[in-house]
Amino acid sequence: MNTAILPGSTLLAELRPEARNAPESGIVEVVNHGRLKPGLIPLWVGEGDLSTPSFIADAAARSLAAGETFYTWQRGIPELREALARYHQRLYGRAFSPESFYVTGSGMQSVQIAVRMIAGPGDEILIPTPAWPNFGAAVGVSGAATVCVPMDYTQGRFTLDLDRLAKAITPRTRGILVNSPSNPTGWTATKAEQEALLALSRKHGIWLVADEIYGRFVYDGSERASSFHDIMEAEDRVIFVQTFSKNWAMTGWRIGWIEVPVAFGQIVENLIQYSTSGSPVFVQRGAIAALDEGEGFVAEQIARAAEGRRIVFEGLKATNRVTLSAPVGAFYQFFSVDGREDSRKLALDLVDSANVGLAPGTAFGPGGETGLRLCFARNSADLVEAVARLQKALATL
Repeated sequence: MNTAILPGSTLLAELRPEARNAPESGIVEVVNHGRLKPGLIPLWVGEGDLSTPSFIADAAARSLAAGETFYTWQRGIPELREALARYHQRLYGRAFSPESFYVTGSGMQSVQIAVRMIAGPGDEILIPTPAWPNFGAAVGVSGAATVCVPMDYTQGRFTLDLDRLAKAITPRTRGILVNSPSNPTGWTATKAEQEALLALSRKHGIWLVADEIYGRFVYDGSERASSFHDIMEAEDRVIFVQTFSKNWAMTGWRIGWIEVPVAFGQIVENLIQYSTSGSPVFVQRGAIAALDEGEGFVAEQIARAAEGRRIVFEGLKATNRVTLSAPVGAFYQFFSVDGREDSRKLALDLVDSANVGLAPGTAFGPGGETGLRLCFARNSADLVEAVARLQKALATL
């Protein structure tokens, strides 16, 4: 579309550069290209095909029926913050204070709050890439600069080059955003890697923003991935960002949380107040049910993802046209197609030729340009069909 003819286009230059320069999503471009195609199998965004389970929806419905539709605690209702503390205690085997947890309008809002607390104009945040594009965008709209640190890529597997990351630290560096398990690559930090990252944080006085949203989705038989919770001390500079979207199929509910030192409470409350003024009580009631009653559903989600991982990895590998490895964590298969360097065009082509929607690696920053991301948190029948279509399309590309 030619913006020069749109009403107000002559005023664009008067907007703040942080707003003007916010990048478009390369994922959304492909989604818009294929959204209305009959029979398309959509594996391009980070959500499964299961609706939110009834025990969560019913808790929210009861709250609505009870008239809980008014303004509420900016930090989150006490019952949800207590449920978050219980959940973390079960997961990590030690006590947590409810005063460490603050309810947000999504994992995305948690990321924005974290970035705004630690960085602004003139500052830098390091992000290992390929990475979810919203990370860099959140840094950019805060006025800070993203410094991408490409991961190594060998035989379809990504690894973190800690020396490269350390060399990227400058006096302007305020933090490192660490997503493990990773969207889009499935890379999952080992305890040793997390210890090295924590050592960098301590040495340089910089923050770690830890996105461990996919921490339950691991495929080695463990209950969860390694976490900074396992190794950090109380005074370490670590902020955790989280969401209810993935574990409990609540992507459309727009609710998450941020975990920070207790002393940060008023600051986080202020940032929530001046953006969303808190999350709806009925949504929070559903979130409590998710935490307290949802372990069976989480186990079902993980089992489905494990089977999806097997179907996709084996099916794509059989084409002999792709470079890939089975992801250690999260629920994405990231792969490149031999001889095809432009993943944006390839993703658009596969919408047309295979009627399968994938996310282009160009959306995920340096190191991901030639790849495609496929979300396998979906029923087996759809994945088998999607792989069959991709096998046929890749044979002719």
